[in-house]
This record gives sequence, C-alpha cells and structure tokens, in this order.
Amino acid sequence: MARKASPMLVERVTRSILLVRGEKVLLDEHLAGLYGVDVKALNQAVKRNLERFPADFMFQLTRAEWQNLKSQIVTSSLESHGGRRSAPFAFTEQGVAMLSSVLRSGQAVKVNIEIMRAFVRLRELLATHQDLARKLKKLEQKYDAQFRAVFDAIRQLMVPAIPPKKPIGFRKGGP
Repeated sequence: MARKASPMLVERVTRSILLVRGEKVLLDEHLAGLYGVDVKALNQAVKRNLERFPADFMFQLTRAEWQNLKSQIVTSSLESHGGRRSAPFAFTEQGVAMLSSVLRSGQAVKVNIEIMRAFVRLRELLATHQDLARKLKKLEQKYDAQFRAVFDAIRQLMVPAIPPKKPIGFRKGGP
C-alpha cells in the first residue's frame, strides 16, 4: 500500500528545489537540514564516495552561480552561521537517491523516500500543468477562428453602403 508523503515535508522539499543549469536540484544545506546532519558531515560522506556521484547526479556551483542564487534568495540560511567557505553542492534527483546509500542512518533512508515521493508529485503537477496548457492552446486556436469570423462579419457591417444614383422618395421643394 502506497503511503502519502507528509504534506509538511513535501512543501519543504518543494520550496527547496531550485533550477540550476537546467536541472531541478536540492542544495547540500537543504538536504542536510532535511536529514538532520551538518552540511560538513553530508559533504564529507559524499566526498568519501565520489564514484557514486557522477556529474549528472551532483555538481558544485560556481562562485557566480552561488552569488546569483544568494541574491535571488536574498539571504542564505547558512549566513547566520558565519557563511560558507566554498560554493554548495547541488544534487539532482538521482543524486538525492544515491545519498541514501552514503548516509546510512534510518532517518536518511526515511527522508530519502519522502524526497523521492515529493519529486514524483512535482513531476505529476508539472505534467498536469503542461496538459492544461496544451488544452488551453487548442481552445484559443478554436475560439480565435470563431471570433475571427465574428469580427469579419462586424467589419462587413461597418462598410458604408453605396448610395443609390437617384434618390428615392419624395423631396420637399421640388425636383
């Protein structure tokens, strides 16, 4: 029986997912908070197992990317702890899945399961959004054609009628 993800955890994960280099990622500091470990401990575990984290699973942000993210987020959660000496690591969905084999605690496994469920839910929402966008586009195209016919009919009604050559009817004052 499939268990629903905790709404609070899903919300927390969803708010933490960032788009970097065209990838949806979670930063090491967000993951460490979810797992209940120090960022340093998380990164040390990853560095001891680098062969499990190819470039499509994890990458380190450049200084420019990190500065850009900090300016978008306004403040880093770690700035209150003295800041970082190096740019954070970004983990793709596959990298997050691999973390459960590196962080061997029961909590890490449970949190990973919930994070995977959150990623699945996010994909479902995006698919639904894309489906709605396609349907809306079809409706717009359909109604644009219908409205075009209405507008063409209105334009034809707005064209002034050609006056008859001889006036018809009785004129006061003679011929």
